[in-house]
Amino acid sequence: MKGEELTEQETALYDRQIRVWGVDAQRRLSKSHILVSGLRGTAIEFCKNIVLAGVGSVALNDDRPVTEEALSANFLIPSDGETLVGKTVAEVCSESLKDFNPMVRVSVEKGDISSYGADFFGKFDVVVVCCYSLAAKRMVNEKCRKLSKHVAFYTVDCRDSCGEIFVDLQDYAYTKKKFDETTECQLHYPSFEEAISVPWSSLPKRLSKLYFAMRVIERFEDVENRRYGETSSVDLASVLKLRTELCQANSANESQVPDSLLGRLIAGPSEFPPVCAVIGGILGQEVIKAISGKGDPVKNFFFFDAADGKGVIEDISSNA
Repeated sequence: MKGEELTEQETALYDRQIRVWGVDAQRRLSKSHILVSGLRGTAIEFCKNIVLAGVGSVALNDDRPVTEEALSANFLIPSDGETLVGKTVAEVCSESLKDFNPMVRVSVEKGDISSYGADFFGKFDVVVVCCYSLAAKRMVNEKCRKLSKHVAFYTVDCRDSCGEIFVDLQDYAYTKKKFDETTECQLHYPSFEEAISVPWSSLPKRLSKLYFAMRVIERFEDVENRRYGETSSVDLASVLKLRTELCQANSANESQVPDSLLGRLIAGPSEFPPVCAVIGGILGQEVIKAISGKGDPVKNFFFFDAADGKGVIEDISSNA
């Protein structure tokens, strides 16, 4: 990777951002390969951002047929229904995404990637899964960690007007510059399973309530064998019952997972485009930092709630 230089065309096209983060960072971006699975609104915003930034290639995975639901926050799907017949969301989005930057290779991967072997993920430098079930997040993250190469792994979820990003960079070295001084830094990231297994009683009291609420709904969907987002206000009583059980098991106070927050998250399965833009933008910045090795990355959760307009970073690990 280090021996490959930017072409004249790449240098001219990315001139402005090269001035911001340097030639080496842009070279790393242009040689990187990204997999994005689950093309909902937040993932689409992310795809747009990294394609414009000039990554080497983006592989899209989403075998769902195009429906009204898919159109809700996905601006890559054209409104002309006749051209969409018989195509998957990934196929339609790939054609639109190519127009943003012809220098980025955009392809489609078909099938349930959570069932694929670890070698499949070795083709990529970054794996992003959007709106995945609890079991699927665990499986994909575990397979990425089995590889000899380091594959950056991200999950992103958007429920109602709230969003969550999880980051696993494993053992990650990077540099940060302050004034004229450059510092070498290193971080150790837990896996997704390790992070969510930290007992709630050992977490900071001021931890984002979104963390707990997301875990409750995630567990509810898993226990009830529901697909991501298959909840509604009808399920609130059952979700609150599970919340009570989880709080008791973790010696945690139920006030950390408010009824009102859980009600919002399960009642609004559709994504809010403005929230998708915020979360997709943050995720794009984080992936660019991970690939370039420059700047402090998120460790290891990011939460955003449009109700108060705040974004919060939380380090949730056994040694935090």
